[in-house]
Amino acid sequence: METKVKQNETVKRQNATVKKEVKGKLTKEAIGKTVNPVKKAITEKPVINLEDRIQKFEKLRGLATQRERLTQTLSELTKFNYNQDDSSSFYLRDSHNLEFKTTNTNLIKLVTSHLQSTLEQRKCEIEEQIVQFQL
Repeated sequence: METKVKQNETVKRQNATVKKEVKGKLTKEAIGKTVNPVKKAITEKPVINLEDRIQKFEKLRGLATQRERLTQTLSELTKFNYNQDDSSSFYLRDSHNLEFKTTNTNLIKLVTSHLQSTLEQRKCEIEEQIVQFQL
C-alpha cells in the first residue's frame, strides 16, 4: 500500500504543477503580457486611407452622372426618331463655324441609328463598371 500512496502523491503533485502552469498562462493572457498571435491577426482591421476612399466615391459619382446623361440623351434621341418627318434637317457645326446640313431622311436615320447603338453600348459599359465598382 505504501507504493500506491507514493504513486498517488506523485501524480497529485504533477497535476498541481500543471494546474499552476495553466493558471499562470491564463492570468498572463488576461493581463495582456502574452497575446495569442492567431487572435491578434483576426481582430486587426485593414487601415483605410480616407483620401483614397473619397476619391473612389467621387469616381463612382462620376460614373453615375455619365449614366444619367447617357440615359437622357438616349431618351431625346428616341423621341426624335419617332417624331421624325420628311422635313427633318441634320446639322453639324465645328469650332470654326463650318457647317454641314442635310435633309436626306435616309442619311438622318442612318446617323441617328448608329448614334443610338453607340450610346447604348457605352451605357452598358458604364453600368458594368458601376456594378463591379468597389469602395
